Amino acid sequence: MKKVFKLEDLDCANCAAKMEAAIKKLPGVQNATVSFMTQKLTLEAEDAQFDEVLKSAVKCIAKVEPDCRVILK
Repeated sequence: MKKVFKLEDLDCANCAAKMEAAIKKLPGVQNATVSFMTQKLTLEAEDAQFDEVLKSAVKCIAKVEPDCRVILK
């Protein structure tokens, strides 16, 4: 499953790169991209594990940049 989430208050491209690298290391992640220009997270993971992987990804983002929020819809 592949989903795109909007990011709020992502301040720099370097932070986006750090987030992307950290998320790609998480178990269950098939692919991930964090775009500073579009302020979006694209996450790809197995359907059965997706919610769990998403929670871990949100935690990674908070560690790199505490002010950045993932808009979950």
